[in-house]
Amino acid sequence: MSYQVRHTKGAKNDIKRLYRFLLEYDIEVARRALKEIEKSIEFLRDFPFTCRKAVHDNPFLREILISFGASGYVALFEIENAEVVTILAIRHQREQDYY
Repeated sequence: MSYQVRHTKGAKNDIKRLYRFLLEYDIEVARRALKEIEKSIEFLRDFPFTCRKAVHDNPFLREILISFGASGYVALFEIENAEVVTILAIRHQREQDYY
């Protein structure tokens, strides 16, 4: 069974923001980062429960670490039900928190 993966508007904006940031420096790096984010999110279609819990009291709110270069990204998501996973936000690992 595979989950449907959805993105909130905020998560879509996060991806655009992160892509634009890298685009200012190197278009190829920006493309590779976007591809790595997409690949990691695809992983959630089959294995969302393998990712770490974001908070201790909610087993359905989780984070996936996305490696890229010396650091990477973190995507916050919620397992809504037995069919749907929703990406809530994405940030660079060096950012303090989600926007």
